Amino acid sequence: MEVVQIQRRLVDYTKSLFMEGFLDGQFLQLQQLQDESNPDFVVEVVSLFFDDSEKLLNELTIALDQPNVDFKKVDGHVHQLKGSSSSIGAQRVKNVCIAFRNFCEVQNIEGCLTCLQQVKQEYYLVKNKLETLFRLEQQIVASGGSIPMIEMGF
Repeated sequence: MEVVQIQRRLVDYTKSLFMEGFLDGQFLQLQQLQDESNPDFVVEVVSLFFDDSEKLLNELTIALDQPNVDFKKVDGHVHQLKGSSSSIGAQRVKNVCIAFRNFCEVQNIEGCLTCLQQVKQEYYLVKNKLETLFRLEQQIVASGGSIPMIEMGF
């Protein structure tokens, strides 16, 4: 595929991630921190988010499976996940975490379990979407092209 076509696909795909609410303006700010001296900055930060999120989701699953749920502990994990998802612009993950924390506050186990499933679903969706985005970027660079800057009107 021609570089220009891949670049167009990348721009369209990225815009769709914003339009569908997967990402917010924080992701653009993250991209602006990347430059020639640190060309893999976004991939590295997002990879750390993936690693941390996997651990937190496992810890949440275990914590909510206990006979006596420690809602303070669960809330702490959700708060951490909310913060890290917010820092990379994973808007839909962050939004589920807000509802999740409300269920923790009132110690509603059913609500927490429902939110756990929702947050897992949103996490794996955004992970898949970002991995696709990074693959498109790699194809452009491998073809000798440059990554186009995405302009979004927020």
